[in-house]
Amino acid sequence: MHKVAVFVGSLRADSINLKFARALEKLAAGKLEFVYPDLGSLPLYNDDLWASPPASVLRLKDDIAAADAVLFVTPEYNRTIPSVLSNAIFWGSRPWGRNSWADKPGSVVGTSPGGIGTAVAQSHLRSVVTNLEVILMGQPEVYFQTKPGLIDDDFNVTDPDTRAFLEGYITRLTNWIQRHTQDAVSSVAAE
Repeated sequence: MHKVAVFVGSLRADSINLKFARALEKLAAGKLEFVYPDLGSLPLYNDDLWASPPASVLRLKDDIAAADAVLFVTPEYNRTIPSVLSNAIFWGSRPWGRNSWADKPGSVVGTSPGGIGTAVAQSHLRSVVTNLEVILMGQPEVYFQTKPGLIDDDFNVTDPDTRAFLEGYITRLTNWIQRHTQDAVSSVAAE
């Protein structure tokens, strides 16, 4: 089973994006193992801190390294990604020459009550993470509109059509991770 580091761009305890991530995790049971790195303990990015890196930063880099893939679950704040997610991306990409994101299969999703379901933030985030050499899955795109009762308190997706779509997404993500982790193993074996 592949380990997926899930980066939820909201620290709020009742975050709809965390609830969405937990629903995806439930749909992925038996296929993928979701782990949630702690983004709340990261200091604001400051290059000077690399002289004595904070433990939270080293943990983040270790969490990324230990994962087979990454999943970004982003809210949309003012038509872009939230600062907590941006900050984690900065820390993971540094110091120069030690980009933890490189060659990780990944995906970007998000949810909001609005009809476009974080489409603008996802577009922005996609351009950022491809620049960091994340091997980004392009399809299916998941611009999820949160509606009351669509995900219950046990993280079950209550609408059968929505559940079927998200199960399809999980299948595609699992296959994407499998394909790109096999590519990485084959490439190392060939050296």
